Amino acid sequence: MVLKFIFPKRCLLGVTANSSSIYHLHLFRSFALWSMKKDPDLESALSRKHRWIINNQIKNIILRSPNQVCSINFLQKKFKTLDLQGKALNWLKKYPCCFDIYLDGDDYHCRLSKRVMALVTEEESVKEEQEPVFANRLAKLLMMSSNHSLNVTKINELRRNFGFPDDYLIRIIPKYPELFRLVNYSGRKNSMEIELLTWNHDLAVSAIEVAAQKQETLPCFSCHLPSTWVKSLERFNEFNSTPYISPYSDPKGLTEEKSNEMDKRAVGLVHELLSLTLWKKASILKLCHFRKEFCLPERLNVLLLKHPGIFYVSNKYQIYTVLLREGYKGSELIDKDPLVLVKDKFGELMQEGLHEYNRRHYLMNLEKKRKKCLISEAKPQMEMRTETFIQEDQERQEGGLTSILDPEERKRFYKILFDDNLT
Repeated sequence: MVLKFIFPKRCLLGVTANSSSIYHLHLFRSFALWSMKKDPDLESALSRKHRWIINNQIKNIILRSPNQVCSINFLQKKFKTLDLQGKALNWLKKYPCCFDIYLDGDDYHCRLSKRVMALVTEEESVKEEQEPVFANRLAKLLMMSSNHSLNVTKINELRRNFGFPDDYLIRIIPKYPELFRLVNYSGRKNSMEIELLTWNHDLAVSAIEVAAQKQETLPCFSCHLPSTWVKSLERFNEFNSTPYISPYSDPKGLTEEKSNEMDKRAVGLVHELLSLTLWKKASILKLCHFRKEFCLPERLNVLLLKHPGIFYVSNKYQIYTVLLREGYKGSELIDKDPLVLVKDKFGELMQEGLHEYNRRHYLMNLEKKRKKCLISEAKPQMEMRTETFIQEDQERQEGGLTSILDPEERKRFYKILFDDNLT
């Protein structure tokens, strides 16, 4: 691997504005990443997901709007926050199966199509059925944290990665009073926390341990690298030869002197976190926000890049993202959560609309080319017929006949020149 510094330009704008900006600049400076050989399949998976994220955000904006209708001008302003350029109207027209655009007065407006609204209803139904799963997922996160509690603001940053509904605090927490409670010891709005009240031994089993139980083997990591990566495979085998450390074990017994064990637990913990996400991926920057709670190393990016057989690190769209390699086969997610299956239907609608849009524009361009070819073919004929007419006129003048200046002859000339059959 070659050490290479990568700094997103847009992240360096306005770094002196406030302490928060300086903090983020510090984080990005610490994200001096070693270059990792790109995986075309996983990069493709991130590309498809990016388009889905944008349209899903637009969908949520429309759902929150009065009467679930949004003006195009309002969406145009939101495009800046979505990091999109160009006209919102042009973007929305690419997905006619998802968005209905209509003119009201002098302004264009947008609402969700009937098919998308049906998917919204289906997604809400799945979320209700998945509430016990969400509760277990949240409990597992709290069990991995050092004090068995997590800040609500930080959880909110990753809640959609784990599939939690936006109203999980009032939908899930009150239904499981034996598991969770909300506390706010300082009284500040951003210091509210969720505490775990009951330790569940059945939940304190990682995905690695579940796979080992099924195969009746010792828990260990799996490697997903080609055989040509000789040195990386050697390092992986050496790393995997030491005993697996559960992310649910108490990290207090591990010290700096046992850095290998700390790294082993940190890798296992990130592996478990990604296993709990819907798409087996997460932003490295957001994971770093939980560094103290999960006892993660300060330079988490360096740790992840040491294990290319387990994790894949990408900087696509200038966002540092880590994916769990074993979660994908090619560019496709292997085990899909029921919520992912519903969300995939929205992606299929997007593709269907995009295909329809591209086909319509292809036919329009084809028709333009056809007309252009007909005109270009007709032009020599028009010139030839014009020359013939002028030559005949000259002959008539020499014979003392009426010239082209005659009104009747001029009408005949223009009729030939602009004959409809030639266009």
